[in-house]
Amino acid sequence: MLIVQDLKKRTRSWRTQTDGDRGHYNFQPGIIVMKFGEQLRTSTIKEYEWYYIDYDGLKDDLKTEYITPPTHANPKPKRKGWTEEDEGRFIGRMEQELEKVHTKQKVKAIEIGRRIASAEKEVNEVVSRLDSRGPIGSGTSDDAPTEEEFMMLEEDLSDIIADVHDLAKFVILNYTGFQKIIKKHDKQTEWHLRPVFAARLKAKPFFKENYDADIVKLSKLYDIVRTRGNPVKGDSSAGGSQGSFIRQTTKYWVHPDNVTELKLFILKYLPVLVFNANKEFETKDSAITSIYYDNPEKWDLYEGRLKKTEGAEAIRLRWYGGMDTEQIFVERKTHREDWTGEKSVKARFGIKEKYVNAFMKGELLPAAIFEKARKDGKKPAKAINEDERLAKEVQYSVIKKGYVPVCRSFYNRTAFQLPADARVRISLDTELTMVREDNLDGRKRSGENWRRMDIGIDWPFSQLPAEDVERFPYAVLEVKLQTQAGQEPPEWVRQLISSHLVEAVPKFSKFIHGTATLFPTRIDLLPFWFPQMATDIRKPRTPHFGIQRPEHSTTTTTSDDDDDSEDEEDADDDTAISNGSQQTITSSIRDHRDRLADRDLETRATGNALDIEEQLAAHPLTDDYPLYDSDDEDNESDEIEAARQVGGWPYYSKVLKKHARLAGQHTVSLVHAINPFPKHSDIPREGNGGTLSAFSSGKIETKRFKAPKGKKIHVPVRVEPKVYFAAERTFLAWLEFSIYIGTIAATLLNFGAKPTPMSFAAAGAFSIVAILSLLYSVGIYLYRSQAIRQRKAIKYHDKYGPSILCGILFAAVILNAVFELKDREFI
Repeated sequence: MLIVQDLKKRTRSWRTQTDGDRGHYNFQPGIIVMKFGEQLRTSTIKEYEWYYIDYDGLKDDLKTEYITPPTHANPKPKRKGWTEEDEGRFIGRMEQELEKVHTKQKVKAIEIGRRIASAEKEVNEVVSRLDSRGPIGSGTSDDAPTEEEFMMLEEDLSDIIADVHDLAKFVILNYTGFQKIIKKHDKQTEWHLRPVFAARLKAKPFFKENYDADIVKLSKLYDIVRTRGNPVKGDSSAGGSQGSFIRQTTKYWVHPDNVTELKLFILKYLPVLVFNANKEFETKDSAITSIYYDNPEKWDLYEGRLKKTEGAEAIRLRWYGGMDTEQIFVERKTHREDWTGEKSVKARFGIKEKYVNAFMKGELLPAAIFEKARKDGKKPAKAINEDERLAKEVQYSVIKKGYVPVCRSFYNRTAFQLPADARVRISLDTELTMVREDNLDGRKRSGENWRRMDIGIDWPFSQLPAEDVERFPYAVLEVKLQTQAGQEPPEWVRQLISSHLVEAVPKFSKFIHGTATLFPTRIDLLPFWFPQMATDIRKPRTPHFGIQRPEHSTTTTTSDDDDDSEDEEDADDDTAISNGSQQTITSSIRDHRDRLADRDLETRATGNALDIEEQLAAHPLTDDYPLYDSDDEDNESDEIEAARQVGGWPYYSKVLKKHARLAGQHTVSLVHAINPFPKHSDIPREGNGGTLSAFSSGKIETKRFKAPKGKKIHVPVRVEPKVYFAAERTFLAWLEFSIYIGTIAATLLNFGAKPTPMSFAAAGAFSIVAILSLLYSVGIYLYRSQAIRQRKAIKYHDKYGPSILCGILFAAVILNAVFELKDREFI
């Protein structure tokens, strides 16, 4: 990937490798290609200006002396070979750069920690005065905190947040620089430095700093200051029943480069949800692990959840924290279609870890599990009965259908929500990893236990073989909104989901992705987002959005100065996509940076702006075929080749079928070319209202790719009962129309004053139209009915049928009129 700048359109965008040899890029005139060295220079933050990796200097160190001086005839003569002395000198230079970066990161992290501790003391002091002296403006004491004090505290915290953001960007850029210079060294010198220097990076792991603890503290302090000492209080576990989903839910992918910035942005509006505020935050507190069950022979649960069939279930065992947690939750998700009037349900009950194996094998009955709870009386009897009923149903399904552990998902979750308030709930899952839990392929992973015990929460699980683990490259952001009918979500949420920080991937599922990835030889039906994994989701920075320092700050840099901090690949890097994995449709909004840089966000209207998904839905389709090409004809060439080896009629039949299909496609293309159809009009983005023009003024880029060989991509198709009824009504309408035309033909033939050849010709013309209409309607109805049953993503609208029928009918009417006029000798 490279960042390129179009001088004509004044845009910046990520560009993948185009046609040409492997590792080469083709660009039109007027395009500037920005390599990593240039990107590093343009993303420099002033405070860290002298502490970045000297990328250009290290590149120069890789160049040895020329054997002969350059001349006009030979400007680039051969260089001397790389020697052991050169290698020692280069490693020494790398050590100096690593020490410089590590020292700066360590000092800055300590400084930020001290600033947070100082801010915490100041906030606690102000709050104590507020609690003892009364609320602001009560007049009970002159020592009460003023509004100016809270504003100063808010500015100080905003400045600390900006420092955390800048430090995270500094770390990301330098880590990328070390990785790229090592790759360049190994490629040019053919000396392998990566394994050796990896040990040095582990000794000075400046890139492994975790800012979650600082974010939790900053979130708490900022929430207190923002609410002027009166933060929202309530049960942290409240605000939404665990038994049902919130319907307004969308999932997004977040690139690791943007994770820290995203957290810092959200905490300014929502506090980090902490279940136990009296306990010091630990890394394991955010760990969540789930074990998913399925039948490895039929994959019933996988296909049910993928196809979103009515009543599709997912069964999993989940725990929070480390492997020493005793409380395990048995959960069952049940999908309900909207037309049923019911909501999808997530129900669960708790069980001790020591009883899980016996329960899942049927040796421990549900009644025994809840016997102690009934005796204690701490929980209502109705709730215990519901849990027991759920336990019986889960146990019955597992035993009867042969469900076993197949996949584990692990991630660290940061949740943002006001306690006891479910209107806006945001969760961010990082370090997402899927691990095989099955005993297939002759390997005992979990054995007779319900989970494997050779791993815990020690991400990235380096002890596992490559075929057992899938490390998801992005973080997963989930935005849950609970608003009343007609109520708009908060403006900051709309800005967030329209920004460069996120990429919308609706209906993304950890269970589906993990199963499809870890069992490539057993799973043939893939989710629609699966081939998108080869596409870089990073986008140019959204103008006037993100972390900014308060105006009073003495530091001259802001987060906007770090405008293009995303890393990119050098032009000579290998960016070819693996032949074993082909991409599918990818759509994203490429933002213009320079066009809107001089506009102020506050001056725009705050109407109903569109987010990424809405913009894509409003974008006119120019293709007359399904966007996901994953039907059986993908393997047509392979089938013909196999039939050719057999020979005979099987081979000729497949060849004839292929040519017939191509002839049909050419016929449709010809009809499409001669058939007039209205052209769509482009609506200016700036006139669409809201903040659309601020965040997504670039064009929508759409690509169409085939599924991997031997696989199919499942496209979510919503099927309701009214869809079947609509297909039937359409068929009956065509049938009624055919009967009318047939009646006209019979009337002309049987009730004329005197049968003539002209009346026979007119009646025949109408009869042919009626028969063609009837046959066409039957064929379309059967085709649509089969597609609806199989949930295929096809074009359900009839683009040509009505036009052709009207044309034939018009011709028949004209023919009848001409014949009648001739018969009456008017012409």
